[in-house]
Amino acid sequence: MTATYTFDVFSSLDGFGTAGGDWTGYWGKQGPELLGHRLSVYEEEQRMVFGANTFRAFARMLASSTEGSEVLDPWVTRMRSLPATVVSSTLEETFGWPDATIARGDAVDVVARLKEESEVPLRSHGSLSLNRALMAAGLVDRVQVTLFPVITGRTGTEPVFQGAADFDLELLECRTLGEHIQELVYRPTLHP
Repeated sequence: MTATYTFDVFSSLDGFGTAGGDWTGYWGKQGPELLGHRLSVYEEEQRMVFGANTFRAFARMLASSTEGSEVLDPWVTRMRSLPATVVSSTLEETFGWPDATIARGDAVDVVARLKEESEVPLRSHGSLSLNRALMAAGLVDRVQVTLFPVITGRTGTEPVFQGAADFDLELLECRTLGEHIQELVYRPTLHP
């Protein structure tokens, strides 16, 4: 049996993973329901999978944060405590991430092997280009999009699905977190 792989991503309504300008983390829309739900998702045993750029950004962000900052929300702290595989041909260190290993080679091959060998589900938060490649290879079982009620047309950065292949999506789950945030979980299938 192969492990389930979930691509977990935050997005603005117009499809951006982050924004510049005066937007804060979570686009300023987080609340106790979102944060509690995120913690429950990450309390399950699982292995994280990151690309080098996202891993490096998370490691730097966490290293520079202070106690009580939104960066150290309990779910993020929990995510950091999970075993992680970082797919990279350039990284030489894990920046103090407690249980991270660097896997060399093609991301599709690395994740295909992980799916066969892992006894726990696999999850990736962010790592956009990595996950677009894994989706195109048919290795992503679930796309979990947390949709924030904002449009970041002028300041949006990191278009989540820019350059992705075409996919049909089967809605598996949906929930409203707080009053305005939507979590949508889909099963992607390459569109012929």
